[in-house]
This record gives sequence, C-alpha cells and structure tokens, in this order.
Amino acid sequence: MKTPAALLVSLTLLSGCSGMQSALHTAGPSASKLKELIVLIVGISVVVWILVVCILVWALLRHRKKATGEDPRNQRRLSIVVAVAVAATTFIVAGLTVASFLTTRALDVNDDTAVTIRVRAQQWWWQFVYEAKGSDPSFQTANEMHVPVGRTIRVMLGSADVIHSFWVPSLAGKMDLVPGRENMLTFRADRPGVYRGQCAEFCGLQHSHMAFMVIAEEEADYRRWTERQKDDALPPDSAEARAGMAVFMGRQCAACHTIRGTPAAGLNGPDLTHVGSRQTIGAGLLATTRGSFAAWIADPQTLKPGNNMPLVPLTGEELRQVSAYMEGLK
Repeated sequence: MKTPAALLVSLTLLSGCSGMQSALHTAGPSASKLKELIVLIVGISVVVWILVVCILVWALLRHRKKATGEDPRNQRRLSIVVAVAVAATTFIVAGLTVASFLTTRALDVNDDTAVTIRVRAQQWWWQFVYEAKGSDPSFQTANEMHVPVGRTIRVMLGSADVIHSFWVPSLAGKMDLVPGRENMLTFRADRPGVYRGQCAEFCGLQHSHMAFMVIAEEEADYRRWTERQKDDALPPDSAEARAGMAVFMGRQCAACHTIRGTPAAGLNGPDLTHVGSRQTIGAGLLATTRGSFAAWIADPQTLKPGNNMPLVPLTGEELRQVSAYMEGLK
C-alpha cells in the first residue's frame, strides 16, 4: 500500500529547482571571466584538433617511398616538424596554465561593503547565515540565498560532515566546503534573476538532490526581504494552523527545527521560521506547496532516502494541520 508521500510525489516532485544553471549564461563578472577562459580553452583545443586531423590525413594520403629509398632530407624535415609540434604543445600548455592562474586571481574581490553570508553544507541541504551588522540581528535561512544586485557577496564556506562543493554556474566558480576549514568565495550578480546552485562534489546518496537557489534582487527588494527574515514567525491565522502548531510543538519536530518566536529551538534541521516563503523545500526537491509539505512530513525517506529527518507518525488530520501551519510560515 502506498504512503501519502508516494501518492503525492508524482504531483509535487520537480526535475530540479527553477532558475538558470549554465556556465555559459553569465550574470556576473566572476562567471564572465570563467566563461572567457572556457571559450579560450575550447577554441584552442578545436584549432589543435583540426591541425592534428589535417596532418593525419596528409600523412595517410601522401606518396610513401620504400624504406630502402627514403630520402635523408625527408627524415630531417620530419624531425623539424616533430620539434615544432613539441614546442607548440609546450607553449600552448604554458599559456593556458598562465591564463587559468590569472583568471583565478581575478575572481577574488576585496570589498569592505560586501554582504557576508556564512554557508554551512550538510547532508543534504544548505544553511545560509546572514551576519549581524550594527543593531541589525543575524538570521538564517535554508536552501535559498537572497543577494542584492550590483554588490559583492562574500560567502564563507564550511561543512558539517563531508566535503561538499558550492557552485552557482551563472554567478561564480566552484569552491569546496571542507570539514574543519573555512574557505571564501566572492561573486556579484549584475542583474536580477533566479540562479540555480548545486553541490558539485559527490557527498553521498542524495548528492544530486542538494540544490539551492540564489535570488538576485534590486537593493530595495533585498532590504525588504531581509527585514521580513529578521522578524519572528507570525502567529497562525486559522484554527487549523493553530492546531498544526500545537502538533509541531508537541512532537519531536521542535527538537530538531527552530521557529523563532516559538519554543521550537532545535539545531539539527533547517530553520523553518519563514519556510512558507521559500520557493522549494528539501533542497530543491519539491515546490513549496501545502501538498509538498504534507508529502515530506508523511514520509521523508520515500522522497529523499537517507536524509536525517525521521518518520514522525501522524494521523491524517494531524498531517493536514501541520502542513497548514508550515504553509503559513511566511
């Protein structure tokens, strides 16, 4: 007999979270520099391939003399050709190495006005912590990063378990997140949009289901978003959602998740204070709808085998109540 999650999964599963994901569709200077390097390497490789094929065809079609009648001048010419080919190969490899080094150096941007976001990768989701500035408190979200257009973004990268890799192809290159070490990556979005990111280092069973989104907004929209994120969760506005809150607080949910403004203060799972405002749940696995919440809560192991969320036994009525509460956390 199918579980509620299995019955809903066909309606709620996405092939991946929405948003642009292409290293050739650039929206920032870091990605543009990397694209230029890619084009350079591919262009040179194509030219070399064409030359090699042409020489191969010429060698196959040219008139060959018998070994006893070989002209010593042909041997000297062949030696010169080989020497030139070796020199050209050395020059090309050295040139591409220098170009790669200079491109990598150009990606690091030092900016005192940069927005600093601490990224902590876990199996298999992303935690984004926005640092406090002055009297503004810090806050955190999960699997969805909002950034202002035109400003440098400094991400401080760490891992809670195994090696992961932070990659937003349209905005920046890859950077590993290593347990016990903090790495830094900077990028900038030049235009508003939704850009898909992905873990680019195999990190376990659900590696392919470890996506996130970077939502680039104009400064005014970004400030409005941050102000909303700093607020505590609003009280439920319906009897069903209030009942769902009671179920959430009465089960082990509150021991793993934080919902600011409530007794829930768990640190093992994502912060759910404003989970209803995110575009996806499950690290890009499901669109944020009430049905998706119900499917995920009913049987998370069917949707994402191996994740750390346990199966919480709920009645059908309790499941509807909790999903209503989750949907209202905006």
